[in-house]
Amino acid sequence: MKNKHAAELRSKVIPAARGVVLEVGVGSGLNIPFYTAAVSRLYAVDPSMELLDMARRKAGGAPFPIDFLKHTAERMALADREVDTAVVTWSLCSMADALAALREVKRVLKPDGTLIFVEHGLSPDLSVQAWQDRLNPVWRRVAGGCNLNRRIDHVIRGAGFAISELRTRYLPGPRPMTYTYEGIAHPTEEPPP
Repeated sequence: MKNKHAAELRSKVIPAARGVVLEVGVGSGLNIPFYTAAVSRLYAVDPSMELLDMARRKAGGAPFPIDFLKHTAERMALADREVDTAVVTWSLCSMADALAALREVKRVLKPDGTLIFVEHGLSPDLSVQAWQDRLNPVWRRVAGGCNLNRRIDHVIRGAGFAISELRTRYLPGPRPMTYTYEGIAHPTEEPPP
């Protein structure tokens, strides 16, 4: 996700992060340059120490402290209601249990917190869906567990979030890999189903 179109999306959505921020699946730190001084602290979570080391190298000069945490998204060592903004970009596709990960995000978010997301997933076009379903078993093996056919808006709502903004579109490239969900969500009061 280092291409020009992903970078453009990052430059639009990441600056909206405010206060104490949790980035789930920070990977190699591609979002870090787009955070602003409106961030007071960043918790950068990833299960890979190798990727966290790469992210740490990109963090030099950030105007806020960054804590690099080797955790899975499904279980984070953060306090309840500690975070103002959670960010997840192109990570839900690879999580073994995206629903559990988002429920954990909801646990650490303040009740008035914000979830910023950009993810690829299931297309609404039946012909593209058919290709996503056909390719997914092989794609998962060669792309680090990435799933092409997750319905991202359903996963987010299922974890107990209300989506207040949602934009969907194809980015340039092969349609089975580029259908993108971008938006903002907030934790709901009622427990998820």
